[in-house]
Amino acid sequence: MKKALCASLVTAFVSLTAISALAAEETKWPTRPVQVIVPASAGGDTDFNARTMAKYFNQITGKSMVITNMGGGGGSVATSQVKEAEPNGNTILFAHVGQLVVNEVSGLIDYGYDAFDVSCIAGVDKGAVFVSGKASGIDTLDALIQKAKAKPNSVIYGTELGGFSHLQGLIFQKLAGIELKMVDTGSAAEKVTSLLGGRIDMSAVSYGAVQDYVKTSDMTILAQPNEEPNPLLGDVKTFKEQGIDFVVDKPYVIAFPKGTDPAIVKKMADIMKQITEMPAYAKDLEQGFKQPVSYYNTEEAIARLKETRETFMQYKDLLQQNK
Repeated sequence: MKKALCASLVTAFVSLTAISALAAEETKWPTRPVQVIVPASAGGDTDFNARTMAKYFNQITGKSMVITNMGGGGGSVATSQVKEAEPNGNTILFAHVGQLVVNEVSGLIDYGYDAFDVSCIAGVDKGAVFVSGKASGIDTLDALIQKAKAKPNSVIYGTELGGFSHLQGLIFQKLAGIELKMVDTGSAAEKVTSLLGGRIDMSAVSYGAVQDYVKTSDMTILAQPNEEPNPLLGDVKTFKEQGIDFVVDKPYVIAFPKGTDPAIVKKMADIMKQITEMPAYAKDLEQGFKQPVSYYNTEEAIARLKETRETFMQYKDLLQQNK
């Protein structure tokens, strides 16, 4: 009896020790600064979201995130680098859905989100708007459509060919029954510069990137592509409210190289959830890009990415023809 009791106690002790060791292993990460690779130039919405996340990641973990911007190849340079990185938890991809899904659909890359270990969706850009430059003379969505119908390809739409805003433009012109002249201006920061310089008439950007120019009347917001109006955008109407059933938003995804320890992938998702529950974080998003807080855990994120891929694949031929 005593021997059996001792054996049980020893077994229990060993089990508790193993569990404690496992818990310690699970909570060990991060032990050093984490490199976050962003497939976009500094100053845009994706960069802003990554840097805002990094700020609060440091507050929670005591470890820093080093943001590395790689805007080349429509984001493919960055995604490929993370894809080939060591799966040790020290390299993270912070990308929007266009760089993981649209790039695959367009044929820019031969892999998709499932080539990574997706951690979570850290946010959704509901501050996106279609905007026109002052030099275009376009001040309403109706004026844009009328001009484009009167003279097809006369309205110049700035985009990153093969990327997310390109797909937005293709879907919009199809639903509006117009033809836009699409030119490659590069990422978000370059679109703003081209709008100010009068080299393009319109583009799809995040409100935060153009809000100062809207105040000075150098740009005009035409519509927001949300299902429901984002109240942070004030009186900006949705496309649906203006008669066009155009709804496309842009999630931001956190992913690791394939083969990363699942405990690390989950911990990053848990940390991001903590961040989204911080009032100061919500305030930063609102002030920076008029973006409400959004979060999807690992399972939810993968399900949403799968659904998005299926939807965007309907435009595969159109997107590849217009690259």
